[in-house]
Amino acid sequence: MGLSHKKQIKLTRITIKAGQILLQHGAESQLVEQTTQRIGIALGASSIELSVSLDAIVLTSIFGSDCVTTTRRCYDRGINMQMVCDVQRICVMLEKKLLDTDQVSDRLNRLEPYYYNRYLVALMIGLSCSSFSHFFGGDWPVYITSFFASCSAMILRQELAARQHNPFVIFALSAFLATSIASLGVIYDFGEKPQIAIAASVLLLVPGFPFINAISDVLKGHISTGIARWVFATLLTISVSFGIITSLALINVSLGWII
Repeated sequence: MGLSHKKQIKLTRITIKAGQILLQHGAESQLVEQTTQRIGIALGASSIELSVSLDAIVLTSIFGSDCVTTTRRCYDRGINMQMVCDVQRICVMLEKKLLDTDQVSDRLNRLEPYYYNRYLVALMIGLSCSSFSHFFGGDWPVYITSFFASCSAMILRQELAARQHNPFVIFALSAFLATSIASLGVIYDFGEKPQIAIAASVLLLVPGFPFINAISDVLKGHISTGIARWVFATLLTISVSFGIITSLALINVSLGWII
């Protein structure tokens, strides 16, 4: 079956759109590569060659002796596995011939990330961080301190993210706020081990997913992307540390577990 140049261009645009969505929402590089290749081949290409970096995709579709190459910037949209699963679902339906080219394009363009209610997210973050404080040996006063500190930090993080501030600034300010609130428990001796609240209230800022993706990329051969993700996650960690240290220095709280 032949593939005209016009159809190959359309195929290439659809394929790179799928890869762009995956990369923007936190998929690891190998998943982006495999899913994009599967979609391109299912649409009629002989081969799909692509290069994945932290913030861009370069893709070439090959059919016979014809090649079409395009590139897309991939701005960070936040980690959202719902979007990743939706693209994979479209890929499977395409491979089973339940969708045609136009339907795939339409579905990809209509994909919208689902977000939980922001206040529900802040509540659950507060409960999880305060539960960690209880797990670490904190009593109920420490639990309450951790809850309010982490909830406040999450709300600040959401507000700054909605205004598209730099992620390093967001993490530093959120860590500063959480530590400042939790430090009040140390100053006023709220609970038996108030220092635990300071450690527990900033757990929401641990960049675990970026670190996991970084290690996965390196182990699966995507060295440059893995290193870039590792550097980004490390800088986020440094930003959190800066916020914690700055807060403790300004409030003049000294904790033994820091030494």
